[in-house]
Amino acid sequence: MREIARRCGHVREHGSVLAGMEKRALVWIAQRLPDRVNADHLSGLGLLAMVGSAVAFWMSNLYELALIGVLICLVVNWFGDSLDGTVARVRQQQCPNYGFYVDHVLDIIGAFFLFGGLGLSPFMSLTVALLVLVAFLLISAEVYLATHARGTFNVSIFGVGPTELRILLASGVVYLF
Repeated sequence: MREIARRCGHVREHGSVLAGMEKRALVWIAQRLPDRVNADHLSGLGLLAMVGSAVAFWMSNLYELALIGVLICLVVNWFGDSLDGTVARVRQQQCPNYGFYVDHVLDIIGAFFLFGGLGLSPFMSLTVALLVLVAFLLISAEVYLATHARGTFNVSIFGVGPTELRILLASGVVYLF
């Protein structure tokens, strides 16, 4: 772990409510994935799922059942976005600086699509969606700069991480029905 931290320049801390259970599940899945599926494939899948969620939110203007697509895309995004780094670690194929960069660039692009789609849906104005996107980008910038300055990448804040945020968003989508 310290060798990876030395090469990467930071230590990863994940203290969310579901982190322990999620880590065990991700390692279990990673050990069973076919070798032809690599971390980059999973990162791309996570991004495609965010594009899909945007399309599903937008389509909910015409078909309320399109919200089911949002829920499916959130699960697929969790699978790809959460599993990519685990696959690299389990297979001893880590490229920490590359992985950190690609993962977070794709997260930002995915957020653009997610909030853009939400802003094009009947459930949130485009202005509010853009303000939420700006807030996400500001928080992301702070986290990435703090990671560089302090040498610790905090995946979660106050026990809430990306998985918990997906669950919260999915709960909101279910409420919209």
